Amino acid sequence: MNYSAANSDLAALRAPCLGTSLAVAKRLAKATGNTATLNRAITDFKDQIGESLTVNLDGPVARVVIMGGAEECGPTQYRKLATLLAQKLAAMNIAQAAVHLLSTKIKSHNTAWKAQALMQALSHASYRFNHYKSKPKQPVALKRVRLLAGQADQKALRAAIKLGNALDAGLALAKDLGNEPSNVCTPTYLLGQARKIARSKDVSLTALDEKKMLSLGMGAFMSVSQGSDQPGKMIILRYNGGKKADAPIALVGKGITFDTGGISLKPPPAMDEMKFDMCGAAAVLGVTKAAIDAQLPINLVTVVAAAENMPSGRATRPGDIVTSASGQTIEILNTDAEGRLVLCDALTHVQTYKPKAIIDVATLTGACIMALGSHASGLFANDDELADAITAAGETSGDRSWRLPLWDEYQASLNTNFADMANVGGGGAGSVTAACFLSRFVKGQKWAHMDIAGSSFHKGGAKGSSGRPVAQLFAYLVAQSGLN
Repeated sequence: MNYSAANSDLAALRAPCLGTSLAVAKRLAKATGNTATLNRAITDFKDQIGESLTVNLDGPVARVVIMGGAEECGPTQYRKLATLLAQKLAAMNIAQAAVHLLSTKIKSHNTAWKAQALMQALSHASYRFNHYKSKPKQPVALKRVRLLAGQADQKALRAAIKLGNALDAGLALAKDLGNEPSNVCTPTYLLGQARKIARSKDVSLTALDEKKMLSLGMGAFMSVSQGSDQPGKMIILRYNGGKKADAPIALVGKGITFDTGGISLKPPPAMDEMKFDMCGAAAVLGVTKAAIDAQLPINLVTVVAAAENMPSGRATRPGDIVTSASGQTIEILNTDAEGRLVLCDALTHVQTYKPKAIIDVATLTGACIMALGSHASGLFANDDELADAITAAGETSGDRSWRLPLWDEYQASLNTNFADMANVGGGGAGSVTAACFLSRFVKGQKWAHMDIAGSSFHKGGAKGSSGRPVAQLFAYLVAQSGLN
């Protein structure tokens, strides 16, 4: 989708369709001689959130989609009407449209926020993944949307649109990667996608193969990758958009391109969904692309721990003990708790770049789905300021997370008689003990962990990658760059 800014002068407007409020629709109808037509159409229309009406007009604006409750509402209601409008526009056979909803009164929310909410809704509604359909469904015709605002708001709107276009590209990349089948999206494929990102200005790429990872002592990562015929990769992208002396923000993504569970084999039902086990990697690659496209004035290091978890004669067995890159030893009690094993070595490695904060993103535990469902990503952190900043970014973007405890009392469940720690805890609180495991590899660092097992993809008829938490992380990076 391409977004652009335009003046809200209704007399000069030309568009196949305008999405707007009832009050603006009346002004448009008066300016174009369509008052009688509009009055007949709105006889039974209820001007409230959740209601909408499409009216065909004569003149330079062919039709108008009237959104109920758009004069004044709260932020949650505004996101609802933005989503409804986006779905309606995406269903129309039009290449472009205009939206006049930035004048809606929302307490403590400015034009930039409203523009962001609209663009994000439009990006989600217009996304399709038809790569493997022999007879693909009709693609979304809508390719360009103009956001209308008064002259005083044009500068802020143009800045918001630059960010919106960048986020649109990042969301599309994350969704595409998540939706690719595992016979296509291998660790080597992820490396190829990272190489495309690295073509941009101020970006460099390093890739560690299995031989190099072995030389660096990454026994935890290799305990997962060694069972597969697909070679594992540790992919490192560096974006230097800030000052040379500024420490980078580090993003680390779990990239298990397919998770059978290994020797601790998963049950067959819904195992196809394990292609989504690399959505953490997809998210950090997506937000990295968005940051680069937006030319954010920050330094960023992004690490993708990419591997496939398969059962074979080479696969790790329950009870095996491995040594991580940190030197800490791990007894592997469950080979299906593999994400934390590739992540712990990635977390150790990323510290060599001396980041000012580390955020890892992973489809880590089914326990997080039980705790939070699909509406919120789980958030754990050893630093309150970092946790608050990520949470605030979730509220800004509407892509929200909920902080869960990371208390010392939970650490004891990782004790084992045979190594420094086990890779799973006993009893409940599986998402917490998984975060506790990771916390042992980031001591002395500002670190947050996002468990996106429930939020990263949709089930049922709408099955597919959600692109989360790209919007939340992008909002965090924008805030850290000082642009908002």
